[in-house]
Amino acid sequence: MSKSRNRQPTIIDIAEAAGVSKSTVARALSDSPHIGEKTRERVLSAVRALGYERNHLAQSLRSGRTGMLGLVIPDIANPFWAEVARGAQDEAARSGASLLVFSSDWDPAREASHLRALRQARVDGAIVNPVADNVDGLGRFGLPVVLIGSSAERFPELSSVGSDIAQGVALGLNHLAMLGHHRPALLLGSPRLARVRFLRVVHDHCIAHDVDPSTLLMEEGEYTVESGRAAMLRLLERGGDAVRCVFAANDLMALGALLAVREAGLKCPDDVSILGFDGIPAGAFSDPGLTTVAKPARGIGAEGMKLLVEAIEGDVEHRRVLLPCALEVRGSLAEDAGAGPARLAAVGRG
Repeated sequence: MSKSRNRQPTIIDIAEAAGVSKSTVARALSDSPHIGEKTRERVLSAVRALGYERNHLAQSLRSGRTGMLGLVIPDIANPFWAEVARGAQDEAARSGASLLVFSSDWDPAREASHLRALRQARVDGAIVNPVADNVDGLGRFGLPVVLIGSSAERFPELSSVGSDIAQGVALGLNHLAMLGHHRPALLLGSPRLARVRFLRVVHDHCIAHDVDPSTLLMEEGEYTVESGRAAMLRLLERGGDAVRCVFAANDLMALGALLAVREAGLKCPDDVSILGFDGIPAGAFSDPGLTTVAKPARGIGAEGMKLLVEAIEGDVEHRRVLLPCALEVRGSLAEDAGAGPARLAAVGRG
């Protein structure tokens, strides 16, 4: 059979090359059990030889699906969210779907714009981490949605996936207590539900260990390296030699705190111990390596994608999935040997 070099092979060409009917080719391409293995292999060999590609547009018109899915995360530049996206993308590929990824940059207006773009792109569904603790825009989305992040527990009518923040914070605090750090200073992110949950666990831990929660020093940041650095410098100015250990709300802030400690002429962990939260790869390459409570970023993305595919396929049972965190011990924590060195007091006096 002669075929124009400029013409894409069709299912008819495959049928002729394999010596079978068009319906047999269709059954082979759809993995139908109603076809013999020798015949299936003959068809697939013809597909490979001719370079045949299935017409996904025609398929989507017949099925009402595009094979396109969406992911809206708050900050693609943050390695944690990049890992979430990677997990979602890998799972989407296993399902034969493509993924459109948007970053809202913690801006509700930009998030709403991304949701409109996904609707216009006729995606089959989306995974969203709402930047504000509400899902008003999702009520108008009109497509299957799975939530990730701290807002999810407020909306039991939607399936969601997240890390077990309470378990993770308790894991970190128990490890600090084991090292003798019973009153860690806290570097917190901007007010959101995740911060509330973080502080709730800290409060309960303090009460259980006969520590007054109000005695803990706290500073706020914006989940970035620079904000963590600035917050840590403020903390050192306020706390002086009381700042022996810091628990940061995310690893980027913890790495910023590490920079601030050096800037103040101090050493980690000799003078100040630092514990992070997230488990981003960069923590393994800092000096010293950052001990952190690692959240299962790729697992969150992958599990969220599994739930989304199930929802698209018609599974209407809504589930809240919490994945456990794990402690990654490196070199940024030391045992508390008591009062800090005299130069910490000098830092406190500014």
